[in-house]
Amino acid sequence: MRELNRLKVPARTIMTPGPVEVDPRVLQAMSSSILGQFDPSFTSLMNETMGLLRQVLQTNNKWAYPVDGTSRAGIEAVLCSIIEEDDKVLIPSFGRFGGLLTEIAERCGAEVHLMHCEWGTVFEPEQVIAELKKIQPKVLAMVHGDTSTGRMQPLKEIGMACRELDILFVVDAVATVAGTEVKTDEWMIDGLITGTQKCLSVPAGMAPLTYNERIEQVLLERKSIEKGLLTQDLAVSSSGRRIRSNYLDLSQLQDYWSPARLNHHTEATTMLYGLYEGLNIILEEGLENRYQRHRLNEQALVSGIEAMGLTLFGDNQFKLPTVTCVQIPDGVDGDSVRKMLLEDFGIEIASSFGPLHGKIWRIGTMGYSCQQRNVLITLGALEAVLLRHQVSLNRGDGVQAALDIYSQRSAIVS
Repeated sequence: MRELNRLKVPARTIMTPGPVEVDPRVLQAMSSSILGQFDPSFTSLMNETMGLLRQVLQTNNKWAYPVDGTSRAGIEAVLCSIIEEDDKVLIPSFGRFGGLLTEIAERCGAEVHLMHCEWGTVFEPEQVIAELKKIQPKVLAMVHGDTSTGRMQPLKEIGMACRELDILFVVDAVATVAGTEVKTDEWMIDGLITGTQKCLSVPAGMAPLTYNERIEQVLLERKSIEKGLLTQDLAVSSSGRRIRSNYLDLSQLQDYWSPARLNHHTEATTMLYGLYEGLNIILEEGLENRYQRHRLNEQALVSGIEAMGLTLFGDNQFKLPTVTCVQIPDGVDGDSVRKMLLEDFGIEIASSFGPLHGKIWRIGTMGYSCQQRNVLITLGALEAVLLRHQVSLNRGDGVQAALDIYSQRSAIVS
């Protein structure tokens, strides 16, 4: 009998902007027995998950559920379900993921109007609002926190303007939900998408989202039912405006998540177990406590980086709390540093994209990865690797500066 190679997964400390380390409770939950998708125990779990999502996303929306697929699937589900041919869509882009929104909107047949600002900065809300009044789009699609640049866009004023102008406001909050404040209802966001693989600390594979009655009205106008499910009672006409995607059709997905349980696809059972447990962990910790933990570890990391003698990238006023961007010192091969960190220390940090590729490292402090131990060993290892690369540093100062932050926090708490 031939002996096959067994799976061997090396131990890693993941300090990237996603994926991140998964809480052990989530992994344990995901090893539970498989249930059928219409088993009452499973449909009850679906309902409970929707309730937990509403709390984490800070919304009273009826619809809050995950789309099976990575966060990109959730973004595409919302956009392709509400955008029709030649609809005007405004996209203010301040990093790579504004480009992703553009790519998806264009594939939906939208007339896309783009705004750009320099990577490392964000838009003044007044700039966006002025363009909204000028273009009068059907949809404004924006990223809240763009991990490619480590910047976070203020949204509250923009959301208010969209509501006043009757424009649908869709937000990619993949990098921010459960790591920093995201107020779906208060900021008047009509459709919001996040992902499991970042601050939720669940493996990649689901895109939790929520949307309000303004978006639901569009879905109902475009609603159709899969031909194999049609009965006389279920006949629905979409007047030729049917949503182009079957798998990512929110009008059909909400039927699946509703009491009707109209079959759409086989739900990703173990992923839902993981999401359910991950949401419970977040709410047990408390949203504000969780935000404070992310701010504390970000502050320690930033203090250590700067004390070491390295320079941060981007406008600090709008820094994304869950991602820290570090300028690669002149003459240093950034990929060589990352390779040594991974191979010799088992620590993974990220490079970046487009115009920032080879110019910055991105260090994530998200979810379960966002802890004192990880920050300290990352700073110590980064210093050691940079010294091996002949970079002049303030030796020992990085870890000490981070320890000072943690000591100050301990003194306040006690």
